[in-house]
Amino acid sequence: MSAAPAAPPSATRPALAVEDLRVSYIVRGVPREVLRGVSFQVAPGEAYGLVGESGCGKSTTAYAALRYLPGNGRITGGRASIDGTDVTHISRDELYRLRATRASMVYQDPGSALNPTLRVGVQVAEAYELLGVSRRAARARAVEALRRVRISDPARVMQRYPYQLSGGMQQRVVIAMALACDPQLLVLDEPTTGLDATVEAEVLDLVRSLREESGAAVLLIAHNLGVIRHMCDRVGVMYAGKLVEEGPAEQVFDDPRHPYTVGLLRCLPRHGAHKTTNRLDTIPGFLPQIGAPLPACVYVDRCPLATEVCRDVPPPAVPVGPGRFSLCH
Repeated sequence: MSAAPAAPPSATRPALAVEDLRVSYIVRGVPREVLRGVSFQVAPGEAYGLVGESGCGKSTTAYAALRYLPGNGRITGGRASIDGTDVTHISRDELYRLRATRASMVYQDPGSALNPTLRVGVQVAEAYELLGVSRRAARARAVEALRRVRISDPARVMQRYPYQLSGGMQQRVVIAMALACDPQLLVLDEPTTGLDATVEAEVLDLVRSLREESGAAVLLIAHNLGVIRHMCDRVGVMYAGKLVEEGPAEQVFDDPRHPYTVGLLRCLPRHGAHKTTNRLDTIPGFLPQIGAPLPACVYVDRCPLATEVCRDVPPPAVPVGPGRFSLCH
């Protein structure tokens, strides 16, 4: 029995809806929970950012949303839906079709995302051939795709192998491939990791322009809080596999309500501070180990405002404004 055709994109239906998502990794035969009931939505055309320390669950959330988890990863609860399609329960064939036509991902290491044995042109054209385009037409569209991502001489780049390109150029190629299907959702996992500041700014400006041009929803994973503020409409702050604060990006960064968000922002270098006289703030302690038993509030052991109730009673999601909450007592 063939699958029902996908419904057309809806302006009212979320481009991505993550509901009480739970993910575990199997380590030495033991499931260790890394996402603990994550919920958020990304509206059509919206850019949503996820921030937090390494190991807090940002990338796992992105991979789970497209069912790209590694072999030892398991979605143990909740669901992720792309434009109304529950990705967590569709067949593998339906999943491949969804990835080929409605959702794309840009990885943090473009060198690993590209096949080192194939010329760039072959790989970009293949993204169009998978959509049923003839080989000749696919090659022509590949040239246009590379031009669209501001590669000045696409015909020359098409003839090169990935190792012959800079990191910034490789990332442009990967973005061109991701946009081949005109996706409703574009997921970017640390897309500027390893790039110098100038190239990072160019790639981010490119992503922003392409998003405005295509109208795609964007889920952006980043450590750099400045990048999230510049690129995103809304932001979710993650800690130990939970979303601890969410809201419009400017409001969250200008007036943080969760102690963890406050701590992250205090760690940023301050304008005019000098390294010889001003030390950077840090958040004492460490993230809990994967799978370790956790208190009611996952941040209690590092929080300067914690009380006994924080250890024993799960904190509620307290509304602190329209479309905004903080997971704190």
